[in-house]
Amino acid sequence: MKILIASPEANPFIKTGGLADVTGALPKALKRLGIEARVILPKHKGIDENKFPLRYKNYKIRCPISFNFVEGEIVESEYDGVTAYLVEQDEYYNRDYLYSTPDGDYQDNAVRFIFFSKSILEAIKVTGFIPDVLHCNDWETALAPVFLRTTYREDPQLKGISTVFTIHNLGYQGIFWHYDMHLLNLGWEYFTPEYLEFFGKINFMKGGIIFSDIINTVSKRYSEEIQTAEFGYGLDGVLKTRKDDLYGIINGIDYDEWNPETDIFLPANYSYNDLRNKKICKRALLKEFNLGENEDVPLVATISRLADQKGFDLIASAFEEMMGLGIKYIVLGTGDRKYHEILAELSKKISKSFAVKISYDNKLAHLIEAGADMFLMPSRYEPCGLNQLYSLKYGTVPIVRSVGGLDDTIIDYTEYPERGTGFKFREYTKEAMLDAIKRAIALYQNKDLWEALMKRCMKEDFSWERSAREYIELYKKAIEKHSSKL
Repeated sequence: MKILIASPEANPFIKTGGLADVTGALPKALKRLGIEARVILPKHKGIDENKFPLRYKNYKIRCPISFNFVEGEIVESEYDGVTAYLVEQDEYYNRDYLYSTPDGDYQDNAVRFIFFSKSILEAIKVTGFIPDVLHCNDWETALAPVFLRTTYREDPQLKGISTVFTIHNLGYQGIFWHYDMHLLNLGWEYFTPEYLEFFGKINFMKGGIIFSDIINTVSKRYSEEIQTAEFGYGLDGVLKTRKDDLYGIINGIDYDEWNPETDIFLPANYSYNDLRNKKICKRALLKEFNLGENEDVPLVATISRLADQKGFDLIASAFEEMMGLGIKYIVLGTGDRKYHEILAELSKKISKSFAVKISYDNKLAHLIEAGADMFLMPSRYEPCGLNQLYSLKYGTVPIVRSVGGLDDTIIDYTEYPERGTGFKFREYTKEAMLDAIKRAIALYQNKDLWEALMKRCMKEDFSWERSAREYIELYKKAIEKHSSKL
């Protein structure tokens, strides 16, 4: 079985969030199970060309965009034994940010990712790597299945390819005004409610949902939630029509990278059998953020995109009461400018117990996971979430809202003290969140019970092998479904 995984970002090349972790780790896990898996992504400006071998093999492509052709080149590279294809088109991808600046999305995102979706199919043709399954991820790749079943449907190299489309976050759909329709080189018959039209606009993700053989999301709970009006963002009706082809697979995490026993970014490593060095990590984290030396105070952390979806409106409204509980709190991330400003101002007012770093910093993220006592994720919705899984491995107890993948992966200690792995709350209110934090702090005071909980967290297994085996079964379903249409 041959799989090509298409994504706008993939770790270790370039990363803005969990999507890159997933699309970077999955092909490695598939290869370990005997599957020939490769990845394709844009050649973004931020990719460190000194770290990765770039092989120019004269894989030139020309993609029709409206009445013109846009040229590019497919550059071959490799990481951890996985072949990667980078789509080089400097006008579109040689930019300081991947999708948007702090002030908003790039105005030409429609054409940037129309070109990327077409370049995926052209890359298959010029490289000669013909996959059994094209696995597309999120709205930036969602038009590839559309083009595969329309513009390229008679192409002898491509017509046998099955498609899987993964929804990582339905809140971001790739919606553009209808005047961009000419960029797709599709007839207006596809600008209808049955296809790409969405309240008078073009919806890229809708196209991926309709035209792919199999659809999945990144947790079972989220696959159910998105079929409701509350979480469906206007696509719940479309998703209900595909419910028989819609699955949920929890993301795995890469324990080669996220493991306190071997983590190269930590000042000291520790394990399930010997937790003593976790205190060294906490001490280093407190020093990094100038939060004093009192290691007995509960240290709570959040690493996140700073946005309403991630619960920062809750955090902002509950902040004074939260800090009044006698904790220290650290936030790392970037996102909406309003939260940059709010958190920066709060860190000046309460500098002895709260600190924020507005950036993406992978090394620091590892230290935070190791050094914090608790990890707060009060998401409005959360398709899967990865940080709660990292936190489990590092013995950092998650405090989460029971939605999506957070609900699937964390068991509430208050409700199930014999098998709980964190603290959960359901209502999206500051009172409910504060109650969960209070419950965690109360248990933290009992060192024996807290250590037992930490160890239980660290025993949880969310390795990629389990998830990769589920994806293999999904690929088989896609092949079978597509074969039945030929």
